[in-house]
Amino acid sequence: MASTSETGHAKNLANLETLTVDLLTFGAAYNPSKAAIKIPALQAFAVTCRTSITGVNTSIAAYGNAVAARELAYAPVSKLTTRIINALKATDVSDQVIDNAKTFARKIQGTRASAKTKANPDADPNAAIEAIPAEPRQISTSQMSYDSRLDSLEKLIKVLASNPLYAPNENDLKVATLTTLYNDLRTKNTAVVTAAAQLAAARIARNELFYNPSTGIVALAAEVKSYVKSLFGASSPQYRQISVLQFKAY
Repeated sequence: MASTSETGHAKNLANLETLTVDLLTFGAAYNPSKAAIKIPALQAFAVTCRTSITGVNTSIAAYGNAVAARELAYAPVSKLTTRIINALKATDVSDQVIDNAKTFARKIQGTRASAKTKANPDADPNAAIEAIPAEPRQISTSQMSYDSRLDSLEKLIKVLASNPLYAPNENDLKVATLTTLYNDLRTKNTAVVTAAAQLAAARIARNELFYNPSTGIVALAAEVKSYVKSLFGASSPQYRQISVLQFKAY
C-alpha cells in the first residue's frame, strides 16, 4: 500500500463523501440489509476517515517543521568545524592530534582526505530539503548522514576536551559551548526521527482504515455499487450516477 502521494487517499475520501450524498437522493428505496453500507454508517465512516486524513496531514507538517529546524541548526556546523581546526593548529598540540581532529572534521563536512577538487568548508552536504518519507518508512540516506555527522562531532569534541592546550578565547569554539551545540543537534536529530515514526504510524492507521479488504473504503464502495445495481439495474440512472466514482487501493 505504498504511495508517494497523499492525493490518492484524499480522492478516495472525497468520492466516499460524494457517494453518501448520492445515496441520500435515492430516498427510502436504498435500504440494504448490511449495516456497514447503510447511509448513517457510511456517513460516520466518512467522518472517521476525514479525521484520519487530518492526522496524517498534521504529522506531515510536524515532520517538515522538525526537518527544517534541524537543517537550520546544522547549517553553520561545517564552517564552525573549519574554525575549530584552525584554532587547534594555532596551539602546540602534536601533528598527530591535529590529524586525528581533521579526520572527524572531514566526516562532519562530508569531504575526503584526498579530494580531487578543493572542498568548500562552508558547504553543508545536507542543505537540500528532505522529502516527506514515503510509505513504508525506511531509514533514509539523509538520516544516516546526520547520524554520522553527529557522531563525528562528538568525537571531535572529545579530542578537544582531552587536550588542555586547546583553550580558545572565542566562546563559540570552547569545549563547553561545543558540547551545548552537540546536545542541541542531538535533540533536533531525535525530533526528526520521532516525527518520522509518528508520521509512519499515522499512515499505517489511515491505510488500515481505508484499505482493509473487508471494511475499507474500496470494499464498502464495491458493496454499495453491487447493491444499487441489484436494486435499480445496471442500466439505471441511479447506478450510472455512482458507478463513475472511482475507488483505488494504494
